Amino acid sequence: MEGRPRRILIADDEPDILEIVGYNLQKEGYEVYTAKDGLEAIDRAKQLMPELIILDIMMPHKTGLEVCQILRAQTIFQNTLIIFLTAMSDETSHIKGLEMGGDDYVSKPISPKVLTSRVNALFRRTNKEEGKTIQIGDIAIDPAKFEVSVNGNLVTLARKEFELLLLLASKPGRVFLRNEILSQVWGTDVIVGDRTIDVHIRKIRQKMGVDCITTIKGVGYKFDV
Repeated sequence: MEGRPRRILIADDEPDILEIVGYNLQKEGYEVYTAKDGLEAIDRAKQLMPELIILDIMMPHKTGLEVCQILRAQTIFQNTLIIFLTAMSDETSHIKGLEMGGDDYVSKPISPKVLTSRVNALFRRTNKEEGKTIQIGDIAIDPAKFEVSVNGNLVTLARKEFELLLLLASKPGRVFLRNEILSQVWGTDVIVGDRTIDVHIRKIRQKMGVDCITTIKGVGYKFDV
């Protein structure tokens, strides 16, 4: 890592999780802090200004969803990465977490290696500098030039196809809901149907020759890490 270590705040009411997750992230070179409940998570987030916050959904005082909602309402936390930890496996809970502003979620029981890899992927792939090329494996996406290349070979995409690919690739592994895609790529003033997204995804796959986009049936799409 360049400069100071990235700060990560872990909020969970289970001491064992705080210890094992914290230990594994510290081994990766991150600066780790912890909170035992939702209220403490909010206070520590304001004090520390971490680059990433890991929130257990079911916590005392404030749930992880409530903490996320409170933080996202403040400008200083709008770009902070947030990962939810959840023992709830139902699709509705996952969708709600993403709609509240989460960037990713990891199911319990937690595999420290899986969580660490997801954290590394978010930091490695998340691009907060406009115009900076996103490089993911053999795929390079240059927002400034509206160019995509696979194995060094340029791929010609229509503007909306490019914008859709760029959105998904900005946070690999994160499921983008259909309404998010429609809003961010086509805008709220343009009326298009779900079928429009499906057609664009199919064209992107065909033109790139690699199946890097996964369909989450009935939910949305994600760019595979």
